[in-house]
Amino acid sequence: MEAPRLAHTMSSPTSPCEEVIKNLSLEAIQLCDRDGNKSQDSGIAEMEELPVPHNIKISNITCDSFKISWDMDSKSKDRITHYFIDLNKKENKNSNKFKHKDVPTKLVAKAVPLPMTVRGHWFLSPRTEYTVAVQTASKQVDGDYVVSEWSEIIEFCTADYSKVHLTQLLEKAEVIAGRMLKLSVFYRNQHREYFDYVREHHGNAMQPSVKDNSGSHGSPISGKLEGIFFSCNTEFNTGKPPQDSPYGRYRFEIAAEKLFNPNTNLYFGDFYCMYTAYHYVILVIAPVGSPGDEFCKQRLPQLNIKDNKFLTCNEEDGVMVYHHAQDVILEVIYTDPVDLSLGTVAEITGHQLMSLSTANAKKDPSCKTCNISVGR
Repeated sequence: MEAPRLAHTMSSPTSPCEEVIKNLSLEAIQLCDRDGNKSQDSGIAEMEELPVPHNIKISNITCDSFKISWDMDSKSKDRITHYFIDLNKKENKNSNKFKHKDVPTKLVAKAVPLPMTVRGHWFLSPRTEYTVAVQTASKQVDGDYVVSEWSEIIEFCTADYSKVHLTQLLEKAEVIAGRMLKLSVFYRNQHREYFDYVREHHGNAMQPSVKDNSGSHGSPISGKLEGIFFSCNTEFNTGKPPQDSPYGRYRFEIAAEKLFNPNTNLYFGDFYCMYTAYHYVILVIAPVGSPGDEFCKQRLPQLNIKDNKFLTCNEEDGVMVYHHAQDVILEVIYTDPVDLSLGTVAEITGHQLMSLSTANAKKDPSCKTCNISVGR
């Protein structure tokens, strides 16, 4: 017996030659696996006459969709009524065998002209490796199917969030950013050994490094953008940086205007939480025309440095004045090297709160505040 059809899982066709899967559903039946093995009660018979898909092609990959096409022999092609698509995360190929036998595991689509678009945030996640195989099928009068053998298995990886998706995250972050507080410095906490290494091996200049995989799984800066992390949040009662830190007891402080000024561009990079009540916003500061600036310009929403909800830079009476959002924790990535001589290094007096570390932190996929309606 078929499960109810999900009527709105695919977008409308864009052209006669690019039909989109219509009436995509998960069938409440036991389909045969990729090796051709079937359960005895599957209700599916094999028919050699049905053509086996080959030369599978994946294209137009986004964070939550892809187009798929293949070649088929013309023999019995007119008998095909459906396509069975076996889609699995590459790192978890055997997950289906642990599911209850009545839980659907395959995608079933009506046979439409190829290529067709597979879209759905409930089973596709950004920046994730998948394997896919295809069968052709013919639905019989009694509701059973005859099927071809499985095609070869193809591997592909979904894409990062696009600017459109990041703009959706940006709009969500703006809602909770809160009022703006003044700041005067950016700061970076590390262990003493880090600053000693910078002096001895990098000529006193902190070097950009590749951002880790913390934050949203689809963030285009994770594992790609090179930069130096700074903080800028202040304590409400003192207007100064907090004395506690999860990253080390030594702090480099630098006047805000030396990193953030009219000669830099500001970009929104991410919005996330880690199963906590407070949220993080990642911003990128890049000197105009620098490699970091070119990287961000292609991938991230750009913010007006004078007027945004997170971090602003304005001139008042000939002096640069800076403000930051009160109700989010800002993580600022500066994309160029920074010489220690431009600021000061000193030991902090507070505690090292490791629970606040965001190193490779995983985003809470269930949070309604900081997730958008695409693959997590």
